[in-house]
Order: sequence, then C-alpha cells, then structure tokens
Amino acid sequence: MHRPDSDPLVRFVDDVDVPAGLVLAHHLTGFSDAGSAASNAVTALLTDHHRVDVAHLDADVLVDHRSRRPTMHFDTDRWVSYEAPHITVSLLRRHDDPGQALLLLHGLEPDVRWEAFTRAVIDMVRRLQVRLVVGLNAIPMGVPHTRPAGVITHGTNADLVRGRRAWIGQVRVPGSIGSLLELRLGEAGLDAVAFTVNVPHYVASSEYPDAAAVLLEHLSGVSGVPIDVDGLRVRAVQTRGEIDAEVAKSPEVAAVVQALEEQYDNLSETAASDLRNDLPDADELGAELERFLAENDRETGAGDPGQGSGPLGPGGNGR
Repeated sequence: MHRPDSDPLVRFVDDVDVPAGLVLAHHLTGFSDAGSAASNAVTALLTDHHRVDVAHLDADVLVDHRSRRPTMHFDTDRWVSYEAPHITVSLLRRHDDPGQALLLLHGLEPDVRWEAFTRAVIDMVRRLQVRLVVGLNAIPMGVPHTRPAGVITHGTNADLVRGRRAWIGQVRVPGSIGSLLELRLGEAGLDAVAFTVNVPHYVASSEYPDAAAVLLEHLSGVSGVPIDVDGLRVRAVQTRGEIDAEVAKSPEVAAVVQALEEQYDNLSETAASDLRNDLPDADELGAELERFLAENDRETGAGDPGQGSGPLGPGGNGR
C-alpha cells in the first residue's frame, strides 16, 4: 500500500502490506557488538526468513562515507560495482508460516542527524502500528565462556522488564543510536525494550555464536515469532571447542577462566539484588566499552589486512 513520505529521510516502498501489531527489532552496525552477536543475529534473521523491504532511510545523508568507506569492485580496467551503505526496514515472514512475521531495522548506524533519524523511526513506528520495538546488543563482560550467556534487559517502562535481570544501577557509557532511539521512544509513550547479551571479554573480538542465539531466543519470546537458532547452536559448540583448545595452551588464561567460573557460580547463588551489586561498576563498564571500541577501530582501520583472528582475539593471543 502507498504511504506518502512525510520525512525526507524516509522512502517507503509502495504496495507492501504490513500487518498492524508487529514487533520491530533493530541493530545498526557501528557501535559495540561483542562477539559479533547482534550482527550474526541479524544475518540469521535475514537468511532464514522471506524478506520484503518496507522502507529505506537516506544513508547517503546519514552515513559519513569517509569514516566508513563503502566497498567498490574493480575488474581489469574498469569499476564494475559499488556497495552502497543502507539503512533499511524489512518485513520478515517465516517460510513455513507466512502469518508469523516481524519487522527488522538493519544496516549502518548513522554518523550524523541522530535526532532527525530517531524522529523518522518513531514516525514509522506509529505509521506501521508497531506494538513493541526491540533492541539487540552485545557487550564484553567478565564472564566465562563455559557458562550460559547472561542478558541484561532494559526498557521504557517497568512492566516490560519485570522479572528480568536488571541493569547495574547508574552508569555512563558511550552513546549509540539504539540507546537514543529507546530513550526517545519512551518519551513519546511508546513501548521499547532492549536485550544486551554478555560476551566473555577475552573473546569479544571474535565471533561468539552462542550469544547471537541467546539474543534471538529473547526476541522470539517477546515477539511470539518462532526463530530457529539450531544453526547458531551448532556453530556455538564448534566455537566452544576452539576456545577450550586455546585456553588449554596458556596456564595464565586458564587461571583467568577458572576465576571467572568461580565468580559466576558464586553470583548465581545470590539474590538478584546481590548480583547487581557484584557486577562491574559504572566506571569499569564504561572503561571496558571504551577499550573494546578503540580496539575494534584499530582492527577495522588501517591495520595489517593479512592478520588473522583466533578465538581469543587477534592472533588468538587473548586480550
């Protein structure tokens, strides 16, 4: 169906019928994504569902191409293609049950015009009659890979997070468009929740598919849409074996993992209030995020393109 564009940042696709009352999940690459968990969750959603794009936001205006240069393909004596950045809202339907559907906002995090972007998304949420907006995030944390990945939940009202693991009190961390969107949605009286999976800090620069599976399971829980995570679970078992092998090579790393296991097990026996008190404080978490983002910038910047990345980070040497 045709929807006239009221915001120059948004171009709706004609003749796409979007049912009312869907959940809109979102992850935009550019901020902390420990273990590539949220990115892998998005990839799994796009791969395993029938996709129809609903709207495109103007990435040519929102993304700084010089800070994140798009890829171009050269063949022999000419340029043949350009991989334009995108910020897209897609309607995803299960192949075996098209009645099961959700919306996904994916692509690159805007570099500029954050407030204009959030206003455009909020307008879309209202136009499409979205019932809940769900953020997918991943941060490095002092937890062991040998234990289930924990998830921190926060949202725009207490009912959305009741009974779930709470945030760690007051904290100041680098901002992201997903966090600003959640804040503005709450101010607009709209429901939004975010799941932040905790990835062992010593594997945060490598893929950690177990965390991606956990994010999708939580998304499935709030959306009511069954999401297949079997493929991610198979990859998680393989990754666990690779990490175990790397840990076994270093007594120092093994000692760190053992200490994290003991801490995790002790905290698991305490009440939720005690658990929050024993988690890293605001300064520690903020410093960890700053360090993780700085290391990611170096690894994706002008470094040695031939350098490999093992399960314990670049070169497999741990962090």
